[in-house]
Parts: sequence; C-alpha cells; structure tokens
Amino acid sequence: MDKTEKYQLLTEQIRALIEGETDSVAVMANVSAAIHETMGFWWTGFYRVINGELVLGPFQGPVACMHIGFGKGVCGTAWKEQRTLIVPDVEQFPGHIACSSLSRSEIVVPVFSRSGDMIAVLDIDSKEIATFDNIDQQYLEEICKMME
Repeated sequence: MDKTEKYQLLTEQIRALIEGETDSVAVMANVSAAIHETMGFWWTGFYRVINGELVLGPFQGPVACMHIGFGKGVCGTAWKEQRTLIVPDVEQFPGHIACSSLSRSEIVVPVFSRSGDMIAVLDIDSKEIATFDNIDQQYLEEICKMME
C-alpha cells in the first residue's frame, strides 16, 4: 500500500473515530495514536495553545518539550504564521528546538476552531531526512480540518 492509500484509509478511520466527540483532548489523543500507528512516524502529537504559549498535549512517542513560545522553533513558527511548515532537515531550520537529537525532519500543521482561532498544532517528527512532502501536507491538513 502506498502513502496515498494509507492516508485515504487513515482519514476515513479518523473521521469515524472522532465523529460526534466534543472533547478536544480525547480527539487529539485518538488522532495522534491513529496517525502514529498507521504511518509509523517517530513522534506524533499536539501542542495546544494555552495562555499565550504552546503546551504539550496528547502524543505518541518519546518524551517531548512541554512548552514552546510563540514564534519559537518549527511549532511556534507554524503558530505565528498560521500555516503548515515542512522542514526537510531540522538542523537547517533557524531556531529549531531540539527536544531530541534523533529528530531529523518535521511537519507542523495548524488546528483551527470553528470560529477560526488557532487552538493547536499537529507536530510530527521523523528520524529520517526529508520524510514529509505535499501528500503528507494534503492529508494531515484534511485530518486537522475534521477536528474543528
């Protein structure tokens, strides 16, 4: 099964998993688990916007940074710019926050509320360089839109 087929099945699975659920933490927990299990990424999780910073939310993988400032690192920059960021080599990203030296590439996708406020970011890390591409962006953005 190629990446697109995996994402198509994953998207339908997540849609069914979260349908009707109103607790955002429960949704983030199952979404991160489903993505992590299906795609085999090294770290998959959410940082929630709380009191002017990103605070670690539900995730799958090794321990992570717990607080990230606005505009700091890849996650904080995606929050500031309110757009998806794909970083092929995190060591080339100015101001990258190294929660682990094993992380080599990253994608960060914003999560918006129904009213259009950014409430979280989905952060996914890989141990490999240049793991993420437009296919990942397309499907992960679709998944994050389901979380509104």
